[in-house]
Amino acid sequence: MAEEAYQQTAIKMVNIEKYFGVVCALRDINISVGKNEIVGLLGDNGAGKSTLVKILTGVYSPTRGDMFIAGRKVDFKNYNVRKAHDLGIETVYQDKSLGEKQCLWRNFFIGRQITNSLGFIDIKKEKAIADEIMIHTIGFRGKGITVESKVSQLSGGERQGVAIGRAMHFQAELIILDEPTVALSLKEVRKVLNFVHKIKEAGKACVYISHDIQDVYEISDRFIIIDRGEIVKSIVKTEISLKGLDDFLLEYAHGLKDNG
Repeated sequence: MAEEAYQQTAIKMVNIEKYFGVVCALRDINISVGKNEIVGLLGDNGAGKSTLVKILTGVYSPTRGDMFIAGRKVDFKNYNVRKAHDLGIETVYQDKSLGEKQCLWRNFFIGRQITNSLGFIDIKKEKAIADEIMIHTIGFRGKGITVESKVSQLSGGERQGVAIGRAMHFQAELIILDEPTVALSLKEVRKVLNFVHKIKEAGKACVYISHDIQDVYEISDRFIIIDRGEIVKSIVKTEISLKGLDDFLLEYAHGLKDNG
């Protein structure tokens, strides 16, 4: 199929399979995430979500299948975590995304420093860009928090906001949020969800992974359900209620969808 067919998608996986020895972790995975779309990836523990994300981010290569990023076919022989970053795949994990003892502006540019003509880090420029991201990109309104603040001064929700803002700045085609609200209070969860809304406002694509169905339902435009390594359903939000989505997932969790 011509690559032109994928130009309107941020990322597309076609007939992806992943085997670990004789064990099939993923089978016949066909997923697309459109530009300016947030997709909720749902499934029980062991369903295959982590393996799928690791293929997206260059940690694993699939046993077979193709992947396209912004219409360009990925060469899995040369695809790794660094290459994924270069092609615009950014991941925000549930923790350990930031350097605790570093200032916020340094965290924005870890491994991607801006240098001047002499090769030295352009501190003034990095601070200015970090301030722009915090205030205008993600709408950071933390009282008393500036680009000079240490990460250790931030709440859990604010830390995730910084990580999301960093991902948005580096022109991500796709931002993957892997359980970004785990162990956060309701107030902090609301902060993170507000930051996620900024992703869509900025025209970015996002895959949102969470066990909290209510959060996934609020954030997502579409839901992809994976069960035992296979995509079992793709549902547009307008076609299902929160209760309907919860009931659908419970049927799989209890094996009620199995034949026989």
